[in-house]
Amino acid sequence: MNIFRDKQIKHFSLFIAIYSILLVGVSTWFSINQLNTAKSMYLEHDRAIVSALLEQEVSKEVIANAISSTDISTAGMEFLDNLGITTNTFGSLLPHFSQFQYHFLRIALGGGICLVIILVIGVISFLQIRNNLYRQSGKIIDNYINNDYSCHLPQDSEGDLFHLFASVEQLATMLKAKSETEHKTKEFLKSTISDISHQLKTPLAALMMYQEIIEAEPDNTETVKKFSQKTGTALKRIEQLILSMLKIARLDTGNILFDKRTCLIQELVKNAISELTIRATQEKKQIIVNGTSNQVIMCDMDWTSEAIGNLVKNALDHTEIGGIVKITWESTPTMIRILVSDNGSGIAPEDIHHIFKRFYRSKYSLNTPGIGLGLPLAKSIIEGQEGLISVQSVLHEGTTFSVSFLTKS
Repeated sequence: MNIFRDKQIKHFSLFIAIYSILLVGVSTWFSINQLNTAKSMYLEHDRAIVSALLEQEVSKEVIANAISSTDISTAGMEFLDNLGITTNTFGSLLPHFSQFQYHFLRIALGGGICLVIILVIGVISFLQIRNNLYRQSGKIIDNYINNDYSCHLPQDSEGDLFHLFASVEQLATMLKAKSETEHKTKEFLKSTISDISHQLKTPLAALMMYQEIIEAEPDNTETVKKFSQKTGTALKRIEQLILSMLKIARLDTGNILFDKRTCLIQELVKNAISELTIRATQEKKQIIVNGTSNQVIMCDMDWTSEAIGNLVKNALDHTEIGGIVKITWESTPTMIRILVSDNGSGIAPEDIHHIFKRFYRSKYSLNTPGIGLGLPLAKSIIEGQEGLISVQSVLHEGTTFSVSFLTKS
């Protein structure tokens, strides 16, 4: 039976079994003892009668016939009635029976009280242990309700009760995970809103200033044209900031479902740099692509192209005129790696551990374009597809970003 899987119930049942055996044993002993006592008193009663009759010089044959006789005559009953010895006579008035009665009640009451005490102690002990368990569990569940998961329900035994505790513990684990997720989501939204508001202050202030200048000199065509262009640049910066933050928010909250398919790396890289080749030509820089044309990779084409494009854009931002950006790829039996290298300014050792943080700008790159979201976005996209992105750099010599995917993925 499942009820006996509970250790406490098993122990209590064992106690009841032992108690039952003890009760039967005591009852048997008590019965035998009382039978022996009754026999002794019966013999004493016969001895007293025989002794009295012998003193009255009644013949032994008559006494023997009287002692062995089982017949009850009417005359005998009337004689005893006249003596006051009937079924209604108090036991205390019967000399031999009163002694038997006293002996019986003493043993019966003493044994009964002892047995009751043992039973009461056993039952109260079980109920106390059970009550302590319920109280402890109730406090822990109250803590769960108040989002305190520092203590756990006991699960070191078997039985229906502990199975219930295990189910409640699973529910608490789910509630804890949900609470932590909600907390992280709130912190993320708080951080995102703070970052956006902080980053929008500068371009919005610039827009207001440009508007005031244009309003102040509406007839100056050159001034209007100049600050209109600056207004357009500021608006593009705001648009880029908002779009990038929305993408990162969707990635970090798991709202993006990547459509991972087999695609050619060459086609992937081509899509990534399609809009950057013109910029590279205008800035007199080179983008060199080198890798086998038939190498494939399992990824989301559009999102991964954007991630590679951000790495190339970052490389262009940090190279001088005549700089070179190389995109290569290589494969092993377990991994495919895409490398984006440049011969630009490199990354300082104190900055290399922070480059994937949002809006992080090194003191060596304050004059370079960008808002500090390209690399964080690339990292979120790659890691969202179970990939890995890493960087190696030597200051004033160049930087290499490595994007790796397992071949099985």
